[in-house]
This record gives sequence, structure tokens and C-alpha cells, in this order.
Amino acid sequence: MTNHRTKSWIINAMVAALYIVLSLLVGILNLASGAIQFRISEGLNHLVVFNKKYIWGITAGVLLFNAFGPGNSIPNVIFGTGQTLLALLVVGYVSPRLPKMWQKMALNTVLFTVSMCLVALELKLTLNLPFWWTYFTTAVSELIIMTITAPIMYYLDKVVHFNQRIEEK
Repeated sequence: MTNHRTKSWIINAMVAALYIVLSLLVGILNLASGAIQFRISEGLNHLVVFNKKYIWGITAGVLLFNAFGPGNSIPNVIFGTGQTLLALLVVGYVSPRLPKMWQKMALNTVLFTVSMCLVALELKLTLNLPFWWTYFTTAVSELIIMTITAPIMYYLDKVVHFNQRIEEK
């Protein structure tokens, strides 16, 4: 039991690190924060449809990147991490009840896209950006990334077997 728990923590730490590295890569192009966010790391959000244990690694990656990456601020940590955790928890709860993987990934994509209203609110409060335009741009950015990465994660799972990796004893 302890070895399994340790393995789960290590895998989640690797997911968090991967999230940070992928976010930093697009951060070089100034696309990881602000009104237009093309964080390819957001594709890791799809891990939750394979196993809800990935919630913690993804959330930790978002928290650490928002705390120490470009555009870092306390509101960014609260709103960005809160948005991620909320969406992951809902998907982690609902997706096991959906019979098909495409339904799980579609739910995940839609929920993350819609919940970008929290990020838009944070940008409105901290940078005084117009809420509706910022919501539109962040939601479209999220929709594009989540849509592109869904089939990538689906086919990557055929090789890597995400559920087995975190559940193996």
C-alpha cells in the first residue's frame, strides 16, 4: 500500500513537472499567461479522464507555474488553480459515468473551456481587461488546445496506458 501511494505521488510529481516545463516553453513566446493562453500543458488536463488520481499532479503543476512563472500573482494562483481544480474534480466525478472515451474528453474540453470565466474574472480584477473579450479569447484558446490534445492523449494512452501507470502495484 505504501509503495503504491509513493508511486502515485512520484507520478503526480512528474506530471506537475511536465506541466511546468510545457508551460515555460510556450511562455517563451508570451503565450502562457494573459488574455491569450496557448498553454500546450493544458492537454495534460485530459489525464483525469483516464484516472482521477492525476488531479493532484495537474493541479500542483498549475499552482507552481502560476506562483512562479511569468505573470505570477496571488490572484493568478487562486483563480487559475481554483479553475483547474474545480474542473478536474467535476470531470473526475462525472467521467466514470460516461461509457465512451470521446464523451469523457468532450466533457473535459467543454468544462475547461466554459470555466475559463474564472481566469477572465481574475484578469479583469488584476489587469482591468474587459471581461467578455478576455473570456472569449481565453475560452477559444483553451478550446483549441484541449481539442487538439484530446486525440493526442487518446492515442498516447494506447501506448502508455495512463490508468495502469498510476494504478500498478
